[in-house]
Amino acid sequence: MDQRLFFPATQRNKKDIGDVLSKILLKKGSILEIGSGSGEHAIEFQKRFPGIIWQTSDPELIHRKSISSWIDYEELNRKMPAPLGIDVRVCPWEISSELRDSLQGIISINMIHIASWECTKSLFKESGKLLNNGQFLMIYGPFKIGNKHISQSNELFDKTLKLQNKNWGVRNLEKVSAEAFKNDLIREELIKMPSNNLALIYRKFISI
Repeated sequence: MDQRLFFPATQRNKKDIGDVLSKILLKKGSILEIGSGSGEHAIEFQKRFPGIIWQTSDPELIHRKSISSWIDYEELNRKMPAPLGIDVRVCPWEISSELRDSLQGIISINMIHIASWECTKSLFKESGKLLNNGQFLMIYGPFKIGNKHISQSNELFDKTLKLQNKNWGVRNLEKVSAEAFKNDLIREELIKMPSNNLALIYRKFISI
């Protein structure tokens, strides 16, 4: 049964996100994606970066079924592992020793604004534990800067999110980066993306 989901935003932004990844990914190793949704990003990046093992995860069963269906459809079964049922809030995340040993980075796309702030805190807390010195966490999505929206469309989007769930909303960049810093993750780069989104790259840094 074809259980693939199709998210229009993925088709619009997958190339641009992939271009950012092309500058920071190593040729080998594993990537852990938190909140993989439909799985469309993961499939795109697995095909674009074949030397990497792309490990998806999502707490929602319907999303994991979509991811598995996409893997089957694209005949990537021999390359991509089955999605993990990681709930970002449940710490520590249950991952294999093989994934832990091969991990080069963690990615979360369009997740923190459709989740509670506790999810953002857990994302940084666990990433800070799992990543080795110099490894990265990349986050993509809309953000406020200086607690102000960078576009009218983002402001309207924020209001829509909060109507759906009072704990959701576009996050303030400075607050996000402060949470990263608590967990030894330093913002290395801010990249402006289409449709008023940002790609944020954080690096694990432990001073000696």
